[in-house]
Amino acid sequence: MERTISVEDRIRRAEEIYYRRRQKEIPKEEYEYIPKREKIKREKKNIKLLRKMINQIIVCLIIYSVFYIIVNNNYIFSEDFSNKLKEIMSQDIDIKKIYSCITVNVNELLKKFNSNAGNENTEQNNTENSQNLVNNEENIGGAEEQPEVNVETIEAEQEQTEQVVELSQMEQDALYIKNSINFIKPVEGVISSKFGLRNPTVATVPKKHTGTDIAANLGTKIVSATDGTVTLVSSEGDYGNHLKIEVNNVTILYAHCKELLVKEGDVIKQGQEIATVGSTGNSTGPHLHFEIRYQERYVDPELILEL
Repeated sequence: MERTISVEDRIRRAEEIYYRRRQKEIPKEEYEYIPKREKIKREKKNIKLLRKMINQIIVCLIIYSVFYIIVNNNYIFSEDFSNKLKEIMSQDIDIKKIYSCITVNVNELLKKFNSNAGNENTEQNNTENSQNLVNNEENIGGAEEQPEVNVETIEAEQEQTEQVVELSQMEQDALYIKNSINFIKPVEGVISSKFGLRNPTVATVPKKHTGTDIAANLGTKIVSATDGTVTLVSSEGDYGNHLKIEVNNVTILYAHCKELLVKEGDVIKQGQEIATVGSTGNSTGPHLHFEIRYQERYVDPELILEL
C-alpha cells in the first residue's frame, strides 16, 4: 500500500523544491524544515565566503603598506634616519667582557657536569674493583690476600664532598673563617637576640639583625675574640660606641659599648680587653652587639663559635 502523505507534508516538500531551485534564502519560519545536509552545505559556503573576504582584506593591507613605504621612502633613506642608524652602530660593545662572562658560566657548568660524572665513575669503579677482588679471591686459592677496598669510607667521603657543594654562601664563609681563624667568646652573658630576622617590640629596632646580641651587666669587660688590627673606633650612628678589628679579610665589630679601650691602628691579641658593655646608640639595654663579616657579607657568629 502506498504511504499516505498529509497535505502539510506535501506543501512543505513543494516549498523546499521551490526554494532549492530558486536558490533563495529560506525564511526563518521555514528553516526548521530544511534537512541537515542543506544546513551543512550552507554553513560551509558561508565559511568559504568569510575566508575569501579575510584574504582580500589581508591583500589590501599588504598593497597599502607597500604604497605607504614607497611614498615615505624619503624618511627611510633620509639623512636623519642614517645618522640615527650610525649612532646606534657606533655604540661600544665590550666583546671581551661578554666573552669572559659566557666563558665563566660555561666553565661552571662543565665543572658541575664533570663532578657529577666523576662521582658516577668513582662509584662504578669502586663496584668493579670490589667485584674483581672477589673474583680474584675465588680464582686464586692459597695466595696472599689482596687489600680490601673500604667502599663505605669512599661513599662517606663522597657524601661529605656533596654536602660542601650544597652549602649556602654564608655556610661556606663560616667554614672558611673557622678553618683560618681561632675565636673565643668576647664576653660572658646571655644571648638576647640572635642573627637574622626578628620581631622587635620597639619600632626603632631593625627587623633584620646582622649580628648576635649578648646581654651583660653594664661595664662588663669585653675581650677581643681574635688577633687582629683595629681599623675603626667610632661613636657615631646606631652602633653607638663601637670598634672594628680585622684579620684575614674578616671584620669583627663590637658595638653599643660604654667605653672603648683601644684606638685605630692598634695590634690586638686574642683575649685582650678592648671595651666595656654599654647601651649606647640604638639600644634598649646593656649588651654587646657582636658582628662578623667576610668580604662585606654578614655571617652568623653562632656558625663559628659557641656564645
